[in-house]
Amino acid sequence: MTDLSLLLSANPFLAPPMPKLLIADDHPLFRAALRQAASDAVNGMQVCEAESLEGVLAALDAAPDTDLILLDLHMPGNHGLAGLAAIRAQHPGVAVIVVSANDDPRVVRRALDHGAAGYLPKSSGLNELHDAIRSVMACEQWLPAALRASVARAQSSSHDSELAARLASLSPQQFRVLALVAEGLLNKQIADRLDVQERTVKAHLSAIFERLGVRNRTQASVVLRELELSDPARQLE
Repeated sequence: MTDLSLLLSANPFLAPPMPKLLIADDHPLFRAALRQAASDAVNGMQVCEAESLEGVLAALDAAPDTDLILLDLHMPGNHGLAGLAAIRAQHPGVAVIVVSANDDPRVVRRALDHGAAGYLPKSSGLNELHDAIRSVMACEQWLPAALRASVARAQSSSHDSELAARLASLSPQQFRVLALVAEGLLNKQIADRLDVQERTVKAHLSAIFERLGVRNRTQASVVLRELELSDPARQLE
């Protein structure tokens, strides 16, 4: 046993914390498969699960030291890149690997531009999943080999890049207000939902309009709707 191992065994408080993973998908069998694969990829990985975007954000509020999320683009409350944007705005220190049946290089490019650390098609094998988790945990960006060339050729949209930058400029609470505005809630309803005063909501809205370069609630809602994507699974129904 090395000197470091002896030291850690003598004082477990010096041991590095176990990495934390959040699996965000609304299909229980797929979550179970991801959980097993993640445990095989990284020893000692602590794994939690969520089946909706609301559940994801609640889990991150409860465990802000989460290291990595495997995020389904199409789960309840998340229709495309809006969930990714919400996570990046409210928990910028958490890495996100998007997991999706959509392997369109343009969609992958948009996900990376909006802050994803990796993109994993649902058709990927176990070795690719292991590689993706290990690479992103090592602070590297990851894409499957079959998509790297086509994604590299996909041009980043200047509008998308500007949109990502504007959304990233919002504080976590401002993003929550924006999301509730997009749901159609009035100021008083937003205040009740967030347990703040109505004048606080109005102040947030003024800041949101300025940072997004919009004039009203309707235009602000449109900004989030620009992040919506069609679900390939539903197109097959």
